[in-house]
Amino acid sequence: MSSVNLDQNLNTAATVHAADHHEEGEHRLVGFIIFLLSESVIFFSFFVGYIVYKTTTADWLPAGVEGLEVREPLINTIVLVSSSFVIYFAERYLKKENLWGFRALWLLTMAMGSFFLYGQAVEWASLSFGFTDGLYGGTFYLLTGFHGLHVLTGVLMMAVMLGRSFIPGNYEDGEVGVIATSLFWHFVDVIWIILFILIYVWQ
Repeated sequence: MSSVNLDQNLNTAATVHAADHHEEGEHRLVGFIIFLLSESVIFFSFFVGYIVYKTTTADWLPAGVEGLEVREPLINTIVLVSSSFVIYFAERYLKKENLWGFRALWLLTMAMGSFFLYGQAVEWASLSFGFTDGLYGGTFYLLTGFHGLHVLTGVLMMAVMLGRSFIPGNYEDGEVGVIATSLFWHFVDVIWIILFILIYVWQ
């Protein structure tokens, strides 16, 4: 076999491998989008339940509770929603093969998500009602806690993707895990906007 034929065979094999890798990545991404849709159904069910309980329960708020403080949750909301823009630009840096720019903004997104979780923990510690204090207490902690679990999951996913960026050549052709993590984070942010309106604005 001549060197020319050998080079052609190697190039063909590389092209086929790249095509298979790209197709596999697309299938994984489609599967992840379906997963997000299933998560949307769960949250939608919670939203409907919250609205029904709020509009049909006479003594909605626990005894002695007149409403929730909005200022701190609003700050947390601004931080979390802003993190969606940060992670978007982190992806842009990765597409430009600027790994250090990607890592810096990716790490900043993780910090903003962690700040949100810290703010939620502080709020929970300051509340005068618990999970068992009526429908309001149960639905409040269920909704905010379930969402907080998703935020924590997103931060952990980002930590894994950040670690993978230090493997030489790992992100040269992009990374479906980064795209999936970014989509998950945007999903978490959109869900929180709805929750903030339902729980803190509509009191």
